[in-house]
Amino acid sequence: MKVLNLLCAQGHTFEGWFASETEFVAQNQALQILCPACGDPSVTKQVSAPRFMRSGRGERLHGKQEQPVPTIGVSDVTSVWFAMARHVLAHTADVGDRFAEEARKIHYGETPIRGIRGTATREETLTLLEDGIYVLPFSLPQALKEPMQ
Repeated sequence: MKVLNLLCAQGHTFEGWFASETEFVAQNQALQILCPACGDPSVTKQVSAPRFMRSGRGERLHGKQEQPVPTIGVSDVTSVWFAMARHVLAHTADVGDRFAEEARKIHYGETPIRGIRGTATREETLTLLEDGIYVLPFSLPQALKEPMQ
């Protein structure tokens, strides 16, 4: 199994697992690899650093045990973002372009409180905020709205 770091033309990074380099090339040429964030089929392979496993794990250096340095990479941030996006999709109702109208109804008690998502113009969003109705802009790529493998 070959794990590759991939990059779409929009700058999103993600991982792809392939049976071989040949399989990656074939799928990429057939535009079968899509960025999970935006659905872009223009994908390139990135250089990835090999992982070296050392013997003597936890070996002592100058009498102290070596401590790993915590890091957070782009793939970690992407994973968290995808988890948030999936949570939003699973726990909100899509009201489409009626978002501002539905948010007002909920705010003024005309309809039951529930999580909603949808689209609003910049002007609608600013008016909601001015009226004390707090909203959170959050882009959900079309690729997440479809079944993923």
